[in-house]
Formats: sequence, structure tokens, C-alpha cells
Amino acid sequence: MSASTAGAVQTAETVRVILADGRIAHIRPLGPDDRDAVLRLHHGLPERDRYFRFFTTSPAGFEPVLDRIVQPDDVHRLTLGGFLGEELVGVAHFEVLADPSEAEVALAVDHRHQARGLGTLLLEHLASAARQRGVRQFVAEVLKENASMIQVFRDAGMPLTMRSEGSTYHVRMNLVEGYPPEVGERERQAGVASLRALLRPRSVAVVGASRRADAIGHAVVANLLAEGFTGSCHPVNPRAETIAGLRVVASARDLPPDVDLAVLCVPAAAVPQVAEECGQRGVRALAVITAGLTGDAELAGGLLAAVRRHGMRLVGPNCLGVINTDPDVRLNATFARGPVPAGRIGVVTQSGGVGIALLEQFAAAGLGISNLVSTGDKYDVSGNDMLLWWLRDDSTDLAVIYVESFGNPRKFATLARALSERKPVLAVRTGRTEAAQRAAASHTAAAATPAVTRDALYGQAGILPVESLTDIVGTAAVLSWQPLPAGNRVMVVGNVGGIGVIAADACATNGLALPDLTDQTRRTLTTLLPSTASLLNPVDTTAGVKDEVFHDAVRAILHDSNVDALVVLAAPTAVANPADGLADVVADSPKPVVVVRVGQDTVVEPLRPADPAGRPVPAFGDPVIAIEALARTVRYAEWRARPKGTVPDLPDIDIQAARALVAEYLDANPDGGWLDQPSVSRLLAHFGVPVITGVVARDADSAVAAFRAEGGPVVVKAIAEGVLHKSRAGGVILGVRDEQGVLAAVSQLRQRFGPSLRGVLVQPMVEPGRELLIGVHNDPTFGPLVAFGLGGVDTDLIGDRAYRLVPLTDRDAVEMLGSLRASPALFGPKAHQQLDTQGIIDLLLRVGRLAEMLPEVAELDLNPVVVTDRYYRVVDARIRVAPTQPVDPYLRRLRT
Repeated sequence: MSASTAGAVQTAETVRVILADGRIAHIRPLGPDDRDAVLRLHHGLPERDRYFRFFTTSPAGFEPVLDRIVQPDDVHRLTLGGFLGEELVGVAHFEVLADPSEAEVALAVDHRHQARGLGTLLLEHLASAARQRGVRQFVAEVLKENASMIQVFRDAGMPLTMRSEGSTYHVRMNLVEGYPPEVGERERQAGVASLRALLRPRSVAVVGASRRADAIGHAVVANLLAEGFTGSCHPVNPRAETIAGLRVVASARDLPPDVDLAVLCVPAAAVPQVAEECGQRGVRALAVITAGLTGDAELAGGLLAAVRRHGMRLVGPNCLGVINTDPDVRLNATFARGPVPAGRIGVVTQSGGVGIALLEQFAAAGLGISNLVSTGDKYDVSGNDMLLWWLRDDSTDLAVIYVESFGNPRKFATLARALSERKPVLAVRTGRTEAAQRAAASHTAAAATPAVTRDALYGQAGILPVESLTDIVGTAAVLSWQPLPAGNRVMVVGNVGGIGVIAADACATNGLALPDLTDQTRRTLTTLLPSTASLLNPVDTTAGVKDEVFHDAVRAILHDSNVDALVVLAAPTAVANPADGLADVVADSPKPVVVVRVGQDTVVEPLRPADPAGRPVPAFGDPVIAIEALARTVRYAEWRARPKGTVPDLPDIDIQAARALVAEYLDANPDGGWLDQPSVSRLLAHFGVPVITGVVARDADSAVAAFRAEGGPVVVKAIAEGVLHKSRAGGVILGVRDEQGVLAAVSQLRQRFGPSLRGVLVQPMVEPGRELLIGVHNDPTFGPLVAFGLGGVDTDLIGDRAYRLVPLTDRDAVEMLGSLRASPALFGPKAHQQLDTQGIIDLLLRVGRLAEMLPEVAELDLNPVVVTDRYYRVVDARIRVAPTQPVDPYLRRLRT
């Protein structure tokens, strides 16, 4: 192991984890101070368990092992302990073998706490730490009788082989990177179990309840009663006997045991002590509405310490609270104005104000929520937790998220993708107007703003981004009340021609196709409508037609095979009001219908059919908002229907050699930096990416020698400090055909760049082709982002790029090719020159794999990549590496 690799291995921090029954445990490395606790744990094991662990029941046989495993060693061994409260209840240990890619593993869990998933969690965390040390396989000798240990290995979800050797199995486990499905399922089960006390509590305490009607503590109690909370409610106030007719408890210390949820409305200075008292009384979850803790390290630390010590879940602080409209719960533990509109939309929001606004707007639109969690300053419960909840919540059909920051965006992407495959997820775009881009020394990094990265995450996860709360409500109405469309072909029909033009423009702007009607439908409409009607798209029935005629026309269009969705424009006149009865006309349509009612002063409201159980039709006041909402529904349907894609196995990749190259560079340059050209070429070659060879020449004579070795026309490029784009800076001289030309080129570059010129790169000329860019920017929060777009001199001027986060699937790569504004001209059937699209896709996948497997690559630019109809050539490449602390984004753990 290199010095840089060993130095990067740090002692893991204490992390909180959720057991299968929803209880909170914590895992941390063990050291010499823990020897006695480890000894107590092993002495407390039943004789059979001790025998399984050590193949002996004699203390003399296992005490020397314990002495060794609690000795710290950042390279060769690690021991992790699992704790419930202050009690050590599980130990897992690995020790690296003679082959540094292998380690022997062992674990033991207190028999009183087995079958709750702690052993599997310890193994997952141990495997993650081992991967950071270069270990690729765990090995173990397990007695055949030890069925529980064998099950722990199987439950890990990693590739496993077991070879019978007498009375034992020789177990070998491959420590694959990623997120095995088994891990995801366990996380969902445990996450839901831990959130039940928060979202389905049987009892709620309101600490800081008040008799004053204008106090938040009073509003929470009043809301609980007004919604008819089905559990018991315990107001806490030292100076009252009853509040809202409920008997008051003097302090949290006096609460009945095992209250599920406590809502804290006390002053900030009192929160840590109250949280501690709640924990001591067995409270399982807190919703801290109080603000003012985050700016005070002592108060924030005190709250977190109490939460961790007692294994509680925490919403907030500085939050609106929690709502669940399920008839079996009827929980409104917020200070929002009631009543809460019940429905099937789940909401998680960092902003309490956004939560209040959504409640008001949903109610006005005839929509309702299933549950709402306001995460506030997000110390613990976050959007990721609610994604887990909604995956198993049959009362939620659609999710809405408002997040201003991401704690674990890669975990978020995994969970959101899983949810989007079942239910639509809407998100309000935030942070769209960065005042300045990141200071960066590559084209990719300079363009990769936080908004760009977030949009890439949303796109890959199937999340529908919207610009405003109004868009949320409109889109939620379409998704809640109408079926998903089979395609993007939209027919517009109305009795107002001018609004039809606006609608048609909105369809084109939002990527919706405007098809022609079939001949059969046109003949039907000809018999129904006056001769002055227009049968083009939009269809104009004229304003004078009766409601029944208008409705017959709508029926005929809905049956047209060229139509996937219908936009109906209805203007009331003195002789007709086509919107009346329209919901009954389209009630059984398998195609979505949206209505625009001219003169409607609300954003959206339901047109309800006569049958109370029938499906409403969303009626909008603005055609643009209506069509934007329909377009999002179309995009979601397309995302749901698309192939999911896989991360393919790629030939000619040497991960170990690539990691060794990066480690060697960081050994010599601990702060990181830009690789020299030979190192860039070698690193890319390890991932099967060929770069046009060249020779770095420090002076004119070396440049001439390089020209002679090449034996043909060359390009002479400046290697100058601070020069990003050589062509734009005048640092590229093409078509140099003789030695005199080489000397002249070197002289010209020396005059142009002066002392900053470090040398020149002499490369062979390549066949002209289309110039593209492929790059990587490693975002400290989101991880590596792959960019694809137009390259060459004008790459930044044009700014036509597509982005995806790693891991990059084959489907992602194909979609990147089609996501540029220039894509039809580059890759479409009418392209001027057919390009090697399969070669570009392969190159994107290889760059994506490099970014995924080498987190030390902070920036990478391949620009230009010259592409013809037969091949691609990487003409220029730059790579910057930086030291990084490995992070496992898929490891099961709560926020720290």
C-alpha cells in the first residue's frame, strides 16, 4: 500500500444506524479503552455462541484474540462495535492477510439482540472500511452448525462462495461497490419502522403547550384536537392544569412512559434539557419546532447528544411539524392554519413557509395531502427518509419535495429513482440563478454549477422539476386526476381560435407534437361541425356550436389513433358553456384530458363528473400553465417507459494500474495538481481511451527531434502556465511540415507566451472531423458529473452540453447524445455527416467509469475529441487530481 493510500485511511466516525425493528443503534471503531466491554460481551455469549466464534469455550482461548483486535491499526485491521445506548452488543473485526486484497472477518452479536439486523449492519460497515484499504475479499471459516452466521453473510447481498471443508465452510465474499438490492430492501424496512413513531404515533406530547391562543404551543394542541388525532395527547406546561380541555403534565420528566412523539415548542435554551428528559422517559421521536439552535453550537450539540444517546428520530429544529391525514391516525402536529386537506400527495419540505403555502394551494385546488414533514434545519430526518416511507406507503400516490441542500445526493438519487418507477415525484427547482460559476481551470468544471448538477440528478432519477409552487399544484392535478399518456402527440380543440394559437405555441415550446387527425376523424367532425370550423390542429369548432355538438367532437378526437392527449379550450358564451358536463364525456378515456376555461380566475380546479366516485378533470385558467403541466406528465410517462439501462462491463480497463498511477502522483504531490501529458495518456489508456500520442519538448532542438521521429505533418502546441484553451489563446500551430516550420513555431509560441511557456507538445496531424468535448467535474457534494457537448474553440461560447452523474449507464450515454440543441444536426437522419455514435457512446461510458472508480480525479477535459464517420480521436486531454477522503454514499447510516 502506498503512503498516500495509507494516509487516506482515517478512523471511521461514530455513525447511527437503524435496526430492523426501527430502534437506533450506533457503530464506531473500538480501541484499547473498549477491551473490558468486548470481554464482557464475549463472556456473556452462550457457550454455543462462544464456540461458534472461537472454536473453543475456554477464556484462555479467546482473550489473546481480544487483546489483539482492540489494538488500532489503520492498515491491517479494524474492529467495529455496535451499541444500543451505552451497551456494546455486537463486534465485527477484519484482519488483512498476506495477500493485501484479502482479509479474514469475524463477528459476534449478543444473543439477546440477534435477528434485528445488527450483524449485517456491522458487516456492511466493515466491508466499506475494508474497501478503502484496498481489500477486495473477505474470507472466514464458519462451522456448519452456525446457521445464523451463514445467514448474515448471505444477507449482505454480495457475491458469496462457500466451500465445504470437513465440519466447516470456507466462506469467500467479494466486496463489490454499489448498492445490492438486498441492502436497499433492508434499509426500506428499517427506515419505515423507525419513522412509525413520527408519522403513525399512538401518543403525542406537546412540550411548551400554552393556554394563549396566539402561542405556537397552543396551535399545535388545537390542531391535534381539531383533526381528531386518534391517539392520546399530553400537553406539557409547568403553570397550567388543563389546556383545551386536556389534563396537563408539568414537565417532560412526568410524561407517561413510551410516548411515541414529542413536539417541542419551548425556548431554544431549554431544548437540549427537554430533549434529554424526553429520551429518559422513552420518547421515540422528536419534532422540534423551536428555531435558534443552529447558530449556537452548544445548543445544537446538546440536542443532538440527547437524540443520539436515547436513539430518537428527530425532525427539525426550526420546522413546521408533521402531518398524517390517514383516517387511522389523523395527525396534525403543526402550527399551520387548519383544516388540513386530506388526499394522496406526500410532501417533504425544508421550508415551513413552503409547506404552509402548499397546504393552502392544494386545498384551493381540490387536492389534498397524505402526509407532510417539514424538515427545517434537517439534523436527522430528511428527504431521503420520506422517499423510503413513500416507497411503502399505500396512501401516497404522488410525492412533492422542496429541498435546499442535499446531505447524501447519491443515496437520494437511488431512492428517488426507485420511487419514481412507481409514483411521480415533483421537485421545486431552487438555486437556479448562481451569481457566479465555480472558479475552475477546465471547461467542464466552469460550466458545472450546482443547478446543472442538481438538474442532472433529477433527470436521471425521474424527478419532475418545476419552477414554482403554482407549477407544483397544476402538475399534481394532472398526475392525480388523469391517466399517463402513451406518447407526446397532443390535440388541441376549442371554441376560441386565438387561445388555440397560444396553446399550440406552448405545445411546441414544451416538446409536444401536434399531429394531424386521421381521415376517419376528419369525416366525423365534418358531419358535426359547421363548414367554418377548422379541422387542423388546433381544431376550432367555432364559438356558436352547442354543448352537445362540442362534446361529440371531443369524443371523436379522443378515439383518434393519432392522439395521445387532449387539451380542451372552453370559453363560455351567451349560447353555450362547453365545460359543463365535459367531465362526464371524458370520464372513461384512457387518454389524459386537460381543460382551459377562459375567464377562470383560479390556477386549477376540478371539473367533477356526476358520479361522485368518478375521475375529475383539471380545469386551468391559463393555457400555458395547463400545457406545461401536461408536458411534465408526458415526460414522466416517457421516463417510466424507457429502458432502465445498465452499467456495462467494459474491456481493456486496468483499475489497479490506474489507482497506482494516481497514488504515486499524490505521494509526490500531496496537495494534488494537473498530471503531465505522459501521465494523462497512461491514465486514460488504463481505461481503454486512446489519446493522440505526442512528445513534450522543452526546447526547439527537442521539438525538431520529435518532428523527425513522427515523419509527417505535425501540430505544435504550447504548454503554458494558466492556459486552458490552447487554440483560443493562440497556442496551437497546425500543419507544420518541415524542420524550419518547427523552429518557427517554437519561436512564435515563445514570443507569444514569454516566461509562462514551459515547453511544447508535438503531435501528428489528424483527419478533420466534428470536434466534441467530454469532461468530468467531481462535485464535493454530488460526486462526479460527466459532461458532453460541442468542443473546440467555441465550446464555452456556445455552451451546448448535456450532463449525467455517475454511475453512467448505457441508456444515459445514448440520451446524452440526443440531449444537445445540436443533436438533430449532429446525429439525426438528416445530419450533414454521419458520425461514429457507437464510438462516442463507448468513450462516454469509459470516462464515466474512470470518474466513478477514481474519486481523486477532480477535473477532466477531453477537448477536442475529433469524430468522423469511422472513429474518434482524443486530440487534447487534461486531468487534475486531488486527495480525497473516500465516502461510501450507499452505506446504511443516519445523518451525522
